[in-house]
Amino acid sequence: MSSLLGQTQLSHVLDGIREKGKDIRTQNVTACVAVANIVKSSLGPTGLDKMLVDEIGDVTITNDGATILSKLEVQHPAAKVLVDLAGLQDKEVGDGTTSVVVLAAELLKVGNQLVRSKIHPTAIISGYRVAMREACNFVKSHLAVPVDSLGREAILQAAKTSMSSKIIGGLDMDFFANLVVDAITRVGAPNSKGKMRYPIKAVNVLMAPGDSSSHSRFIEGFALNCTVASQEMPKQVRKAKIALLDFNLNRSKVPHGVVIKTSKAKDITEMNQHEVDLLKELVGKIIDSGANVVLTSRGIDDIACKYLVEAGVMGVRRVKREDLLRIAKATGGSVLLNLANLDGEEEFDPSFLGKADLVTQETIAQEELILIKGTATAATSSIILRGANSMMLEEMERSVHDALCATKRVLESRLVVPGGGAVEAALSVHLENFALSLGTRAQLPVVEFARALLCIPKILAVNSALDAADLTAKLCTLHYAAQNSEDDSKAKYSRYGLDLDVGTVRDNVEAGVLEPSISKLKSIRFATEAAITILRIDEMIKLNPKPEPAHPHDH
Repeated sequence: MSSLLGQTQLSHVLDGIREKGKDIRTQNVTACVAVANIVKSSLGPTGLDKMLVDEIGDVTITNDGATILSKLEVQHPAAKVLVDLAGLQDKEVGDGTTSVVVLAAELLKVGNQLVRSKIHPTAIISGYRVAMREACNFVKSHLAVPVDSLGREAILQAAKTSMSSKIIGGLDMDFFANLVVDAITRVGAPNSKGKMRYPIKAVNVLMAPGDSSSHSRFIEGFALNCTVASQEMPKQVRKAKIALLDFNLNRSKVPHGVVIKTSKAKDITEMNQHEVDLLKELVGKIIDSGANVVLTSRGIDDIACKYLVEAGVMGVRRVKREDLLRIAKATGGSVLLNLANLDGEEEFDPSFLGKADLVTQETIAQEELILIKGTATAATSSIILRGANSMMLEEMERSVHDALCATKRVLESRLVVPGGGAVEAALSVHLENFALSLGTRAQLPVVEFARALLCIPKILAVNSALDAADLTAKLCTLHYAAQNSEDDSKAKYSRYGLDLDVGTVRDNVEAGVLEPSISKLKSIRFATEAAITILRIDEMIKLNPKPEPAHPHDH
């Protein structure tokens, strides 16, 4: 009966259905919880993988939350908010995508229960915002540990923690952690304010099928999965001046559909010669600028190769445009769409050239690669991943990307927090105590926010086939002692989290289970904002699709 009252036909005003009240709110929460349940079992180091098969039969095997949700064709508008939330977390932090979706769904669930208990949504939203601010302040002031006091080992441990739930989190975890840390630390450079920044795009990740994952390699320099256009070209160029082109070095051809009629064979010969002369002039302008390496995203035909070989220039074709832009940024060059200047004439200014100490073609991991080393403007590095098949390599690439992002955040913020549910348990205890100090209507939502945070350690325990209630109770007891005891020896309990291998609690800073502090802060903020966005909705108007107009010739 209530669902019939909640839906009203709007035929007298709009062609659609209006849903309002608790029905639409419950419907939204149910959809979001259903999405969170899909990824819930993939959370943590013992999380399980999902096999996703699309409409054309392509298979993806992963436990990355953002990847799983992006592959799903979610139809419900409220559930799409969680899909976008996972994408935002992946873009901003690179890790923690599953936990942010699970936390947002839990906040929605308890928020809906409060609405059913006759608490106004505005009061819940106000309480959630108070709890979010207090939680973020507590993480910064009490839980964050400076990396400087822990050294390089902390950076390695943060990379390992990110990898622990991935395909490369087994026996090769130490190997890949060093690979990732070496790659990201090499590309570090100060920005205009003097702060060190570590651009992820300066690390190029290539995939080469075959061999075992332990044969993956780190290379100092930018690696391209390309070869020289002709075997006659030099395979190594020192003090390279690189021309970066986004157009063809091919003969100009008559446009499609144009027909040239002539009765003289000489005219055809002259036309062909003119096409060759135009190409020769184009290549000549590039060579005259001083370029000794030419990289293009398009083709280089045999005639252009001939001129490049005669000039001793290395030419590489079919370079990805994305890679060209990265090389341009690293070498100080410019990617050109054509050679036209403002006067309509063709010229190639030497200022467009990028500079590097060495460009060479080498055989690495049984593949011919072009390496660019000693780039002038910014350092670059590359990781070549080896694996049995394409599915494994794609999951390895996602794992390495997440680890690179986590390491970047640790290096830039210089702060880590203990993992294994330690932060969530500490915040839950603190917020319950904090709620007692509130004399406003926000008190109950803050308490429910605190309890919702415990969903993370509970799910970690369940996914590890452990007793979630027992472990969560032990964890909260230790954190309560750390925050309320006057005994300084109990302060160390604030670093305690779950040990999912043994099924107990431990000091996760000593154990090396570390996460970037910014990952936790943004997870809490993003999850809270997403929950608030959906809780604010009390009405949905769904318009009926318009019928297609009949064709005038149909009878």
